[in-house]
Amino acid sequence: MSSKDRAIPSIVLRLHQKGQKFIYPYFTRRLAARGVLFLNYGYEEDPPMALPLEASDEPNRYSIQLYHRTATQADISGKRVLEVGCGHGGGASYLTRTLHPASYTALDLNPAAIAFCRKRHNLASLEFVQGDAENLPFPDQSFDAVINVESSIHYPQFSRFLAEVARVLRPGGHFQYTDARFREHVADWEVALAGTPMRMLFQQREINEEVMRGMEKNSHEWPDLIDRRVLRLLFGLTRCNADVRDSQVYRNLQSGRLSYRMYCFAKDEAPSSSFTSEPADSRVLP
Repeated sequence: MSSKDRAIPSIVLRLHQKGQKFIYPYFTRRLAARGVLFLNYGYEEDPPMALPLEASDEPNRYSIQLYHRTATQADISGKRVLEVGCGHGGGASYLTRTLHPASYTALDLNPAAIAFCRKRHNLASLEFVQGDAENLPFPDQSFDAVINVESSIHYPQFSRFLAEVARVLRPGGHFQYTDARFREHVADWEVALAGTPMRMLFQQREINEEVMRGMEKNSHEWPDLIDRRVLRLLFGLTRCNADVRDSQVYRNLQSGRLSYRMYCFAKDEAPSSSFTSEPADSRVLP
């Protein structure tokens, strides 16, 4: 790829990142009125996960499964947990109710989303905070785990976010993370992750197939939202064609132009700048 070919997507990405502070409050106001609790694409395995859910959670099964699989890469029961980029708080509510952390702090840059979350999710151990992922408003070593789901692609300085995660994690804590990057940005993504003062516990998993399957399963939720012109910019769908398989995101996942991955890192008791990764982990996650 020529330097010109690399520069154009980078400029578009930077403009997209800078626009989030204006775009997402608008979408929150529109989606909150519809009771939308999740903004991720969804996740389903083959065979299906068959995750036991309460009846009230069932409509959000595929979005919940992405949160569940990400968060259960390390045990958060009884732990102090921070989620960065909590969106409309559906994942924070589900994980608080089912995995029983000692406390769960959910942060988002979008003040409209935080206001919605505070009204919608009323749980004793769940707190919502407005703040910047690249300048976390918490003391050093405040948390046992940091969770980040489909949010970091919007951060202008991803390496700074990683440094902040390492700062607020206590030694022995975990960073449970999932997100996507376009092919032309994967190398920079990997360099940033390799430079973090945290240790990768398992080889990264590419989950394109699982996310595509989740999008297909979620397809019954899309047409009405598309007709209301709410999600077209977010998901690349047009009003006249609400088939997720015709969306730009789905096609990018299918072609491999977009790589969606899941990671788990640990902050060692004696942090080191060295980076190691173990062979691909073949265990079945809980």
